[in-house]
Amino acid sequence: MPAPVTLTGRLVRLEPIAPHHIPGLAEAGFGDRDAFAFTPVPQGPEEATEYVAQAVAGHAAGTALAFAIVSAVDGRVLGSTRFTRFDYWQGPLVWPVVHGMPSGDPLMAVPDAAEIGNTWLSRSARGSGANLESKLLLLSHAFDSWRVRRIAMRADVRNLRSRIAIERLGATSDGVRRAHSRGLDGQVRSTAFYSILDEEWPTVRANIAAQLAANGSTDGQLLNA
Repeated sequence: MPAPVTLTGRLVRLEPIAPHHIPGLAEAGFGDRDAFAFTPVPQGPEEATEYVAQAVAGHAAGTALAFAIVSAVDGRVLGSTRFTRFDYWQGPLVWPVVHGMPSGDPLMAVPDAAEIGNTWLSRSARGSGANLESKLLLLSHAFDSWRVRRIAMRADVRNLRSRIAIERLGATSDGVRRAHSRGLDGQVRSTAFYSILDEEWPTVRANIAAQLAANGSTDGQLLNA
């Protein structure tokens, strides 16, 4: 399981999710359930407590690395995002020594591929550049530090806001899996899949940085990644 790390940009800071984020997550998600019809978002302190507990348990189990999205300006919690569905490729091919699970130790594991998902932001943070910079931070860490071969993303086909946001990044559509699962609303969900490959990353990175610079949110540079 990749180790927790704080990723810092000019607009937001991605902090490994922890109990001290509970009040901020509860406030960020409260009272806006209609806007989160396709994404699990905590509504109030009790749900935020369970949300954080599940995220921490996911990291302990090696299945997810969740972050609180925190304003780099005033420290407010704006939402959450995470890495999940880590792939560790094995076989006769020789992969870079930093990949896989050295000595079988999950704490030293570096994935060959992963997924970014479960992203949500408070109403006040939408359109601020927070989502774009969060994605830039996550993708930079995945491709430049972990050196993954692929990052995947997915969205309910009905979730046009998320699909447009993913496509704006420069991700490639991998198609739609029809009647894929039960949706958050209890309906049968079809899922749109997307991916970014390592050879596509320089173009995607430049695209995201240009969008951030164009809307005046930032100059597209990161403090660290």
